[in-house]
Formats: sequence, C-alpha cells, structure tokens
Amino acid sequence: MKQLVTVERLCLMGHTLALAFGLAGLLLVLPNPEFIASLPAIGQSAFGWSMANGGVGYILLGAITVALYAYRTLGMRHWLTFMLPAVFLSLGSELLGTSTGFPFGAYGYLSGLGYKIAGLVPFTIPLSWFYVGLCCFVLARAGLESLKLPLWAQLTGAIALGSILLTAWDFVLDPAMSQAPYPFWEFGEVGEFFGMPYRNVTGWLGTGALFMFVASLFWRAKPLNLTRAQLTVPLVVYLINFAFGAIITVAELDSRYLIPTCMSIVLGVVPAIGLWWMSRPTQGLEASLSGTVSRDVPTVSVGLSQK
Repeated sequence: MKQLVTVERLCLMGHTLALAFGLAGLLLVLPNPEFIASLPAIGQSAFGWSMANGGVGYILLGAITVALYAYRTLGMRHWLTFMLPAVFLSLGSELLGTSTGFPFGAYGYLSGLGYKIAGLVPFTIPLSWFYVGLCCFVLARAGLESLKLPLWAQLTGAIALGSILLTAWDFVLDPAMSQAPYPFWEFGEVGEFFGMPYRNVTGWLGTGALFMFVASLFWRAKPLNLTRAQLTVPLVVYLINFAFGAIITVAELDSRYLIPTCMSIVLGVVPAIGLWWMSRPTQGLEASLSGTVSRDVPTVSVGLSQK
C-alpha cells in the first residue's frame, strides 16, 4: 500500500507540473514565436511534441491519481462503480453532442487531446469527466454527512452539489479551451452565455447528475466516513484544475469573462473548500495520514507528508 501512496503522490505532482507547463506554453511561449525559433532543432522538436501531447499527459496523470486515490481510500468496488458509469455515460453524452448538438449545443473537438473515438471525441475527455467528477462527488457526499441530514437529503444533495461543482469548473474551462487563441474545441454557434450555449450548462449538469446518480445506486447508503485529511487529494485536484482554466480565461480573454470566473469561484471553489472543512476532522494518529483504506482493501497505516 505504501507503494500505491507513493505512485499516487508522484502522479499528482506530475499532473500539477503538466498543468503548469501547459500554462507556460500557452501564455508565454506560443505568443512569442521568436523564442521558439531561437531554440536548436532538437529543442523545437521537443517543444512541439510536448505541446502536442501535453493535454493528453495532464489528463492521464489526473485520472491515474484519482483512480489510485479511490482504490486506496474507497476500495475497488466504489472506484469501479463510479469510474465505469462516469466514463461510459459521459462518452455517450459527448458522442451524442458532437453528432447532434444535444445536450451541449453544436460543437466539435480540434486536435491536441489525443485519439478521437469514432473520429469525434478524444479518448481523454471521458477520463476528465471521471477524475474531476469523482472529486466533486466525494467532497459533496462526505461534507453533507457531517450535517446529520435525513439519508435521502444526503444522497440527493450529494448528487446535486456534486454536479454543480462539476459544472462550475466548466465556467472557466470552456472559455479557456474554446475561445482563447489556442483552442481545443469550438462551438458551431455563438452562445448566449459568454460564447457558450445555455444548453452547454444544462448538459453539464445533466451528464454529471446522471453518472453520479448511477454511482449512488451502486454505493448505496453506507456512509463514506472520510476525514478531512482523506479529502485533501480531491480538493487539491479540483482546485488546480479550476486554476488552470481560470488563469487562461482571465489572462487571454477580455474583462467580461471575469463574470463566469467569479461564478465558478462562488459555485465551485468556495463550496468545495467549505465541504472539505465540514467533513470529519482528523484526530490522533490520523493527523499524520493523508488517507486510509476503508472499503475493500485491508487497512494499512502509512505515514506521509500531505501536499
């Protein structure tokens, strides 16, 4: 188990560095072609390869990080019964969306995110739904458990809050990825909501709520009983992915895009931190742990430093 924790932390570091490198490339290097031209041939080739594959790399590292976290902290059954519905249902929504315009509006993916399934949806896109979606859902469910609400309110609230957190992330992700100078997808229509169709917002809410509802059926009503320390990885993953989109949106687009950025903070960042804080405090020996296995994997005490 100690080896899993080490690999998880390394993948989280790699995920963070890949996002930072992507920001540097998009905001500093690509707008200054003279810098690229000054590189030797091998440097230009390396930079070109890294920019072409950086999007794939950061999503894969994020998905591996969260998959290891879920296996280690929630157990194999909880991990797989969230990941499989999230991947396949989001892929279905994306294939439907890129083919018909429902439920997100008319749009299409450009290059930079890897091989496209059916020539339409990069294989990395369902993985991003999974890893950010699980972070949102676990934060929502664990945070609401502390309120001692009726069981139906906890479960319904977790689905609703989780899908809102996920959609709030899109308020900065979509402008950054579709309207900045170096886009990864594009809408086929001028959207009313800061360049996005309103259907895109309802499509995100509906898709997230759907796979979180299906996962809830498999997870049943048993409490997660996660401590604040055990929720740090989901919170960190959520915040760094928000920061990636928000920095591009604020730096590359005009001042009116501060509105969706502030909406993302109010509906996503603040509730995520609040849910993390509401969760069960870490006590005693657990204060030195980032998480323990509590479901299908035998419990092992592991000491480590938390980012």
